[in-house]
Amino acid sequence: MRGSSPFRAGIVALSLCSLTAPALAGVVDNKGVKALASTAPQNIVIGFTGGFVRRDNAHHAPVQLAQRIRQSAPPGTYVQMFENRRRKRARKTILGLLDVNHDGVLSAQEKGAARIILYGHSWGAAAAVTLARELGRQGIPVLLTVQVDSIAKPGQNDSLIPDNVAEAVNFYQTHGMVHGRRKIAAADPAKTAILGNYLLDYRKDPIRCPQPALWDRVFTPDHMQSECDPQVWSQVERLVRQRLSPETRSASAAQSSQPESSR
Repeated sequence: MRGSSPFRAGIVALSLCSLTAPALAGVVDNKGVKALASTAPQNIVIGFTGGFVRRDNAHHAPVQLAQRIRQSAPPGTYVQMFENRRRKRARKTILGLLDVNHDGVLSAQEKGAARIILYGHSWGAAAAVTLARELGRQGIPVLLTVQVDSIAKPGQNDSLIPDNVAEAVNFYQTHGMVHGRRKIAAADPAKTAILGNYLLDYRKDPIRCPQPALWDRVFTPDHMQSECDPQVWSQVERLVRQRLSPETRSASAAQSSQPESSR
């Protein structure tokens, strides 16, 4: 937010530990098909790409983040990327992961054991919030949602965070034809902590994006920069790491400091 202390120092105050391991092969495939597994993952991290970016396009920061998370994480952590249009598939995957006894019905115990983090950019950010809301209707909690320059599709509400989400944070920029959601709020502030709405000013600190598409370079340069900004995605990674690390879960729950500002 404008007028606060520097962006970089702000979010580092929230950071601590490490991330996530391979996508628990043999539990659920990319189509959400259930396989045999004796226990649910300790953590589930789901990311959504923006625009028409494929989930495996490693030129894009959200995909790179998932790759880094897979390289080092607490045991039993599931990490997967989805295209923003594949939200239903992502939900099916989560339900399959939580359904330990494979009876097709989630018990209160199976739901209560869920530790889910959702993040995304652009349409993907709105998909993350929409998925959190859908999980909430089924009584499934979400640890954290992260929105980076969130753009809602018709019929989506990416500004109101549902009360099944423990924490949420929003990064946005305001220039160009396409720019993100300026403010998110909690449906129930007693249940959801909004860590902040943080302004990214690329007119002040431009980012050089590798291999930008012509459309992005000409019509949506600032929106594109939010997708490839290494500083922003480093902060997202730290937020995720903090909530996944067994050593820092209790510290994360007790910590009241928040990111403080914009770029």
